[in-house]
Amino acid sequence: MPADTRMAQVRARVAAMRPFMDRLSEETRRAREITNFTFVENALARGTNDPRQAGIIEGRDRHGFSWDEAVQYAEGRHAASAGWESRFMGEAAESACGQRLAAAYDLGFRDGGGRPDDLFDTARRAYLADRPAEMPPQLSASRLPPSQWPAPTDRPRPARWDRRLLLLGRDEVEAGFLAAVQAEPDSDQLTILTFDGRTAHIRDNDGCLVATSRLAAALQAHDFDDILIAAQGEDLALIEAHATSLPLCRTMERTRNTHLQQWRHFRVWLARGLGPGEIMASGHIRWGKAAKGLTGKLGEFTTRYAGPAQPRGHRIIVELPSGAPAHGFRTVHGVSLDPQRIISNRAKLRETMTVMLREFAAALPQPAVLSNRTGVSLIRGGDR
Repeated sequence: MPADTRMAQVRARVAAMRPFMDRLSEETRRAREITNFTFVENALARGTNDPRQAGIIEGRDRHGFSWDEAVQYAEGRHAASAGWESRFMGEAAESACGQRLAAAYDLGFRDGGGRPDDLFDTARRAYLADRPAEMPPQLSASRLPPSQWPAPTDRPRPARWDRRLLLLGRDEVEAGFLAAVQAEPDSDQLTILTFDGRTAHIRDNDGCLVATSRLAAALQAHDFDDILIAAQGEDLALIEAHATSLPLCRTMERTRNTHLQQWRHFRVWLARGLGPGEIMASGHIRWGKAAKGLTGKLGEFTTRYAGPAQPRGHRIIVELPSGAPAHGFRTVHGVSLDPQRIISNRAKLRETMTVMLREFAAALPQPAVLSNRTGVSLIRGGDR
């Protein structure tokens, strides 16, 4: 075959392959940009200290720049904020690609505060860059961030339901925390905040929903004695961002660690709720493991696991210091208290023992004379 014929076939083959090669090159470029932008987004999510990475994402989202243009935009913005002079692209600006990159750099330089037409622009920006940076608002040393709040215990005083605030994350709502609190008597007076990782909704006593922007104003309309946070991950981070909107009160706690421990913490917190007119004794319950089962002490009373009941169930007994059952006690409303209680599920042993101890420590002996018990104070559900 003559040489000119062979060269014509080669040129035809190259021309036929050019659209495919162009598409392949474009797909490679797009894949590279996706990978690069994803790397920068992950770095920002981890909390990078490089301001240019935030500028790259801004250049893409705000101006629709490609990767190379977004990088030049971030470089120009960083140079302006750092007080540097604007650099020119030189010979690279003679090509069409170089001109696009130079325009992106110039736009970033101006967005960062640079004014190339101002004679004192560099001096002004250098002065501003040397000033000490303003510290972001922080919580005072006396107010710990929610992530450092302690886990619920039985030490704090019981509080009325209408003076309690519960913050629930999305996972906790799906796990049944909301249903559990709604099953408690008088818990309809509780103020509940639910989060979904991006927004928050507060449900007050009337069941209304209030957006996050009005969170602080909505919470200021209530007086709280007790706050519990049951949230993890993104929901806890959102609560941290709005921590200054949360009121300061007597007891501030959050559930933590494993799912099982969070449920245990939540049940302890639920047991401290007071209904209207209800009286419970506060104070720390001293728990111990006896030879035959769990025991708890509050004031002069001791409650212990008394073994299986017949025909089924488990017995709990409240005793006096002498070891005799605590007969002869009644509530302030005149209802006699039985020192023995039978439960069907041993998993509720500690919870039931706590309620019984606080009931007896707040009870009146027969006749109705309130005994002076060491380490016990009485909290009435209607008291402020």
